[in-house]
Amino acid sequence: MVKTVRQRRLGRVRHRVVFGTLGAVPQGLAACGWQSNTAFVERLNLNIRQHVAAIGQRVSPLCQGADGLGQQLALYHCYYNFCLPHASLRPPLPPPASPHGTGPAQVWRPCTPARAAGLTEHGWSLKAGGLSRVPPWPPPQVR
Repeated sequence: MVKTVRQRRLGRVRHRVVFGTLGAVPQGLAACGWQSNTAFVERLNLNIRQHVAAIGQRVSPLCQGADGLGQQLALYHCYYNFCLPHASLRPPLPPPASPHGTGPAQVWRPCTPARAAGLTEHGWSLKAGGLSRVPPWPPPQVR
């Protein structure tokens, strides 16, 4: 979706397809029993605006160009996926062994998206995420 905004008001919404044709999108979604829904994209955009100061604020000096914005987005992705527990990913804890309530007060274990995907065994702190070495992306192609 391409939204045209004038004076902070939504003016026009155009649908744009990067791969394929606009007519093929509803057919492909209908084959899976799905329909077009932009709520996920809007929720993700809101999360990014709330966490990345250069996008949330209507000022440009915060990012100091494309490199600064890229660095803030990389930090946000690390924090969102490795450090921030998500309520929708909470696996239940096993019931306590004693029936008299001496077990844990929590019934859910906090879980990050990276932990749910099996990429890590624990939730990270922001300091650990900033100090870890990450290979360059995308990985080099082997010929």
